[in-house]
Amino acid sequence: MRTVLVIGIGLGGPEQVTLEAVAALNRVDVFFGVEKGTAADELVALRRAVCERHATTRPHRFVNAPDPARDRAPASYERAVADWTAARAEVYEAMLRSELADGGCGAFLAWGDPAFYDSILRVLAAVRSRGGLHLEVEVIPGVSSIQALAAAHKVSLTQVGRPLMVTTGRRLAAGGFPPGVDDVVVMLDGDTAFAAIDPEGLTIFWGAYLGSPEQILVAGDLAEVRDEIVARRREARDRRGWIMDTYLLRRPVDDA
Repeated sequence: MRTVLVIGIGLGGPEQVTLEAVAALNRVDVFFGVEKGTAADELVALRRAVCERHATTRPHRFVNAPDPARDRAPASYERAVADWTAARAEVYEAMLRSELADGGCGAFLAWGDPAFYDSILRVLAAVRSRGGLHLEVEVIPGVSSIQALAAAHKVSLTQVGRPLMVTTGRRLAAGGFPPGVDDVVVMLDGDTAFAAIDPEGLTIFWGAYLGSPEQILVAGDLAEVRDEIVARRREARDRRGWIMDTYLLRRPVDDA
């Protein structure tokens, strides 16, 4: 039996790693990951920096493999994700089989929290379903970009007695601001869907590189600040080669 930990490490700052995650990091024999190349290599370096800071009590090593190609303009988004998940499952299984001894402890490090739009748990489930390896999977939660966004803007994610929706930029672009809710957190919005929806009555709290020294924050009436966000996002991505951002769209309600 091989043990695989999925450890949420926050957003790249070593100070965001929880005490539970530090304890988990110090159980690990092998840290696994996939490399996407180009500027995303900086993200690999950030993961290693977290380990150098916190995984200090036992020897460990790093094993990375190229990330399988993914169709970015598919006829069916769901089919493309399913195919990519299956391809990643093959890569994960090969790494775990060849690089982690039976009885050993391996780990995948997840940005933020593994429960929010992260593929690792889904891919490991696919590996286990193939039946070729016996894995004991444990999940250690982390500080998510959603929490860091609210903290950076000094706001609550929820209004009194109101629901909160977490969705993607793809869904926002397809349907606009969802009916029946007043607070929507949007993740994975590479095409700035917020700039195309009806801004009437909406406030936006946007953040990029949250929790890092390069953090960028913009908040205000959506109609007034959306162009600024688009411009600052484009400039930051062009400069660094990658960007992680998220935002809260809010329709204020009267709590009285």
